[in-house]
Amino acid sequence: MVATLLKELPEGAPEELVDRARVLDNFYIGTRYPDSHPEGPPFEHYGAIQSSEAIRHASEILEFARLQMA
Repeated sequence: MVATLLKELPEGAPEELVDRARVLDNFYIGTRYPDSHPEGPPFEHYGAIQSSEAIRHASEILEFARLQMA
């Protein structure tokens, strides 16, 4: 999803940024669907650490996109 979009940019994106996008991609299914984990609801599998990490990665990707559009 996000990693694929970054890789498909004409000039590409830094590999470190693509790796950060992969982290965000992994959060998509597990947090969205209540039966995505074999045991327990999604809110039991994610907490403050994962949220902070996701926000940091997303912020870096947004900054990259803003700089590309400038």
